[in-house]
Amino acid sequence: MSISRRTVLASGIALPLTAPLAACDRTSAEPIPPNVPPLKSVAPSPFGTAIKALQIDDPDWVALARANVDQLTPEWEMKMEYILADGLDRPRFDRSDRIAAFAKAQGMAMHGHTLIWYAQGKEVFEGLSGAAFDRAFDGYIAAVAGRYRGKVRSWDVVNEPILDDGSALRDCHWSARYGQDGYILRAFEKARIADPDAVLFLNEYNQESIPAKGVQFLKLVERLLKAGCPLQGLGLQSHLWIDIPEGVIAAYMREVAQFGLPIHVSELDCTLRTENRLDLRSQADRLALQSDRVTELASAFAALPERQRFAFTVWGLRDTDSWYRQGQKDDGRDKPLAFDSFGRPNPMAQALVAGFRT
Repeated sequence: MSISRRTVLASGIALPLTAPLAACDRTSAEPIPPNVPPLKSVAPSPFGTAIKALQIDDPDWVALARANVDQLTPEWEMKMEYILADGLDRPRFDRSDRIAAFAKAQGMAMHGHTLIWYAQGKEVFEGLSGAAFDRAFDGYIAAVAGRYRGKVRSWDVVNEPILDDGSALRDCHWSARYGQDGYILRAFEKARIADPDAVLFLNEYNQESIPAKGVQFLKLVERLLKAGCPLQGLGLQSHLWIDIPEGVIAAYMREVAQFGLPIHVSELDCTLRTENRLDLRSQADRLALQSDRVTELASAFAALPERQRFAFTVWGLRDTDSWYRQGQKDDGRDKPLAFDSFGRPNPMAQALVAGFRT
């Protein structure tokens, strides 16, 4: 099974803050983990979560975040789709500013996400001439990265440049102007100017679980470094699924670590869903497989040299915060995150603790 990247609108306008709680949120057949320590207390690096601005108004979410995390990544509201919703001349920073202020008030670090993504910006940039396109591209990075200079620890400068099957880099509106490697190089160079102190990351998904995509990612990193790109860190999104073969995640972590760059597990979740309609495995069996994969990832990250353990981020805290649990097709049974709808630890939380302590 390969999980393709979905663009899910995560704003509070389009989706409720918390999805309706399913009756089967935890059944008697599911394993109940023992009490787990605060995840930030056992992680071998800063431990983070994705955040939406409206979650700041949810006291239960805030309490769970305070207890478990010390770094925040805006899930959607620092992306171009939101910032440029009213056009290039009217950027919206209200929600990203609110998240930055919350992070500062809580003593949490913030990871910027994301400056340039193939999936966004086409409508805003189409019709611009070459020079105008350049001014808009460079100006956007300068405005956004410059606004949060000193407020963010790091940036996902370029997000998801590789095709799902790993056969090549994506063609997009950015590559049409600058070339497939060229737009990445330009984005990193402009980000470095805008925020010289931030650690600059290339962020991608499925490279640890689809061999061809992992190979393509490693080749891209090698080319960028040889070209003098100010690439300083590698983001492994780690949107996992339960049928990834044992050992694959750990093997890839060793491969990508050979560059010596800081590594950010940047968007961890692990769905229990599969594409096999005849899959009759029990929920308990699925959770056991999930625990195995998550423990393997956490253990592989903990085994990195200390200087390469940049941060470890889950893509949401509670199951109902997850992009997997949005929409009418949600059956209430997927448990992709570390805590259930009520903030109680899932088996995944115990798997993280076990992996970090290995």
